[in-house]
Amino acid sequence: MDIVITYVDGRDPGWLADYAHYTDEPIETKRFRDWDTLPFLMRGIEKNLPFVENVFLVVARESQVPSWVNRDRVRVVLHKDFIPEEFLPTFNCNPIEIFLHRIPGLNERFLYFNDDMFPMLPSREEEFFPAPGSIRIGFSRHILKLGMFKQICANSDALAREALGLKASCVFVRPQHICTPMLKSASEEVFSRVEAKLNSSITRIREAGNYNQYLFLDYLYYKGRVCRGSISKKHFSVAATSADKLCRFLTRPTRKFCCINDVHLSDAHFENMRRMVLSAFSSLYPEKSVYEH
Repeated sequence: MDIVITYVDGRDPGWLADYAHYTDEPIETKRFRDWDTLPFLMRGIEKNLPFVENVFLVVARESQVPSWVNRDRVRVVLHKDFIPEEFLPTFNCNPIEIFLHRIPGLNERFLYFNDDMFPMLPSREEEFFPAPGSIRIGFSRHILKLGMFKQICANSDALAREALGLKASCVFVRPQHICTPMLKSASEEVFSRVEAKLNSSITRIREAGNYNQYLFLDYLYYKGRVCRGSISKKHFSVAATSADKLCRFLTRPTRKFCCINDVHLSDAHFENMRRMVLSAFSSLYPEKSVYEH
């Protein structure tokens, strides 16, 4: 079993130059801001997920790879290594996710992490893959498509139904927003069935007509290959959570995973919260992992 992490550092001059050259959109800071927490994601993997074979770090360009990354233990993958050239460069997570299963050398079973998701307590492999050809993750049902993200989730649900020849529905399912267990062969199966629609939906910047990796999870859900249960996780939005409350959890976690969702913050608020979060993570994971120099 492998882990795939998508990462972006919005401070990188090369990445910023590409963004300015290929788009006219202002940078949405919360999507590309780096909290410098990636080392703690790696430390959490080493401590809590010891059964993992390979860790893949997916970045846009070489200048995005942090200098501390131990490339003897981390398999760096550039977008151009698995995304067709006509869709590059991209500043949209959705097409990146759509092609993840085509990363060279990737195992059949893998966990996909955004760089704001962290292992906090020990887990077992069967918590994610309880039986051959099956995954475990929680799902919720929705009707309202408020906001771009929910619209993309609804799009992905509808396309999964279409790939399976199921009737359309006003209700859509959505998996938990946390690291996701994925099956490479199932992803390729659904991709091949709806490839034309997927390709025609791809945009350089995120738009409401996109699909995301939930397509692959929804497909498994409707095929009956998702086992009952959910991933133990805590979600924090820094808009609704105080730094003290977040850091109390980070130093004394009560769930196996957490997601720290960035929002629009003043520079002063961001720097104060970032400093406190890094201090809390350093208390939980004081030692470097094998993934760091």
